[in-house]
Amino acid sequence: MRPDVAVRESAALGEGPTWDATAGRLLWVDILNSRVHTYDPSSGRRTVLATEQHVGAAKPRAGGGLVVNLRDGIGLYDADLAFSWLARDPVPGRRGNDAAIAPDGALWAGTMRYDEGPGGGNLTRFAPDGTGTEVFGEVSVSNGIGWSPDGTLMYYVDSPTRRIDVCRTEGQLPLDRRPLATIEPGAGYPDGLTVDADGCVWVALWDGAQVRRYTPSGTLDRVLDLPVRRPTACTFGGPALRDLYITTARTGLDSPHPLSGSVLVVPDAGLGVRGTAFAG
Repeated sequence: MRPDVAVRESAALGEGPTWDATAGRLLWVDILNSRVHTYDPSSGRRTVLATEQHVGAAKPRAGGGLVVNLRDGIGLYDADLAFSWLARDPVPGRRGNDAAIAPDGALWAGTMRYDEGPGGGNLTRFAPDGTGTEVFGEVSVSNGIGWSPDGTLMYYVDSPTRRIDVCRTEGQLPLDRRPLATIEPGAGYPDGLTVDADGCVWVALWDGAQVRRYTPSGTLDRVLDLPVRRPTACTFGGPALRDLYITTARTGLDSPHPLSGSVLVVPDAGLGVRGTAFAG
């Protein structure tokens, strides 16, 4: 499997690719440039939305528009892009990072300190009405979040731990968090992830120039080498959910690869699962 270029871009910190099946487009963000990007692979059409704060993630809403994980909390854009706050909780030195929509339509949003200080972030579940319930506290760099196809398992990454963790799901919150897989020293740090139709976890390795696939038992069974050092996250998209889109970053690199900051794609890499829109 070799990656192609889906969107040639110079994003500082490209992140959070999400396939919006209703609109037939890819959503992704450039966190540090405060931009939400869209890309329609069938037409090549792109749009860019400037946000007023650093934006860690953008996800589709069931009624149209977007829910965004911003520096100071969770924001909403309606279908006409009018903005409002769903939940605002500014903490000096902290920003929103990766987020995901659970099978029940709730938003799970992570935070981290700008200096990546240990224990400075968390993971919170936001109900459609904006009620927040902390899932995990005192995490450092809250990153990849995903669920098994049947919804019985939840996966999570706190990047400095080098682990992909797995939990049982019971009710709204996860139980029995344990390591599924650990990335060996020197191979990079786990960042964003997606779960395919076979229940396997695909994870981007920051500073590792790879995307890896782990089986539900935690066995590494596929490695995708990339030309860029800092892939950040991945998702399946396209009409049949078979194309793997990978966001990348160039921030902090003295001599970034020309494709650093672009969105890469591996056609027919596997089979994804249709995502859920935020119910709020």
